[in-house]
Amino acid sequence: MKKLVLLGLGALAAQAALKAIGTPKDLERTNFRGSTVSLAGGPALAVSASLTAGSVAGAVAGLGSGAVGFYDDIVGSRPEEKAYKGFKGHLRGLQEGRVTSGLVKIAGVGLSALAASALLSASGRPASARPASGQSARVNGSADGESHFGKSGRKRALEIALGAGVIAGSANLLNLLDLRPGRALKTGLLAAGALGQPGPAGAAGALLPQDLDEEIMLGDTGANALGAVLGVAVAQKTGLLGRAAVLAGLTVLTLASEKVSFTKVIEKTPVLREADAWGRRSAK
Repeated sequence: MKKLVLLGLGALAAQAALKAIGTPKDLERTNFRGSTVSLAGGPALAVSASLTAGSVAGAVAGLGSGAVGFYDDIVGSRPEEKAYKGFKGHLRGLQEGRVTSGLVKIAGVGLSALAASALLSASGRPASARPASGQSARVNGSADGESHFGKSGRKRALEIALGAGVIAGSANLLNLLDLRPGRALKTGLLAAGALGQPGPAGAAGALLPQDLDEEIMLGDTGANALGAVLGVAVAQKTGLLGRAAVLAGLTVLTLASEKVSFTKVIEKTPVLREADAWGRRSAK
């Protein structure tokens, strides 16, 4: 019952947010087909998916990543920003003394992911691993306590770092997929279902028809936010080895995207091509 309620809340929140945002001219963009669409879907998804994620960590990661994504969506469209695209472009801008909107987004997503991962670690840390009041990291007055808590602290720091990598990497990966109507939302919807995230699934499902009809688009705002929320769910379900494995996979996919077009791979793979095109308007 709780999952059904969250599913419904996610869907209602997404549509309510979309209606509240409206269709301001500042959010109009041209999509891959040359059609004019609204970026309103991004903020609507960021707010609804984050607030129905079921955890403070999910809300922090989603809202933080969505906020800096929105900044990049707005500022990054300015003419002076267009010469600094991609990670290399942002580094080149920094060398020239310019802090690009993309660099702000990268830093903001990373900090949001780190904060969310720290919150996960704090909420999941067993009481037995915490020093008792007044003990100052000593157990029964022995020096062994210092070694024990030192190792525990290092392990916790590594868990937080890996968790942050998974959350930020997930945000980035979903953004890399958001190149065609419905692609990122379909991926997010499937992932949310598999990870037991009914709120974000409801939000993604509610906005999917309008995304497929090319009325709205997610932009960095929506894709980063939903990806970050899903990354938190992955981090919640994995330990050190699991997070390391997921982060390795995300890293490989991110590096591959610099050399290989995901769109071309999808178009050349029949099953992926059909799934990707399902529900989308046909080319005129």
